[in-house]
Amino acid sequence: MSKEEFRNEKLYQTTMHIARQMLAEGLISEEEYRQIDTIFTEKYKPTLGTLFADIDLL
Repeated sequence: MSKEEFRNEKLYQTTMHIARQMLAEGLISEEEYRQIDTIFTEKYKPTLGTLFADIDLL
């Protein structure tokens, strides 16, 4: 994994951790969470991120 891929993976995981917290607190809906995931998957193109999408790694 290159440094850029690792950086993108960290950014994706951090972003989705925040999104999961927002979902759990009722600040966003399931649909909004899915939209966020789609946007940031396209932006960061995580190598491993989608494998761990439902696991809180942070």
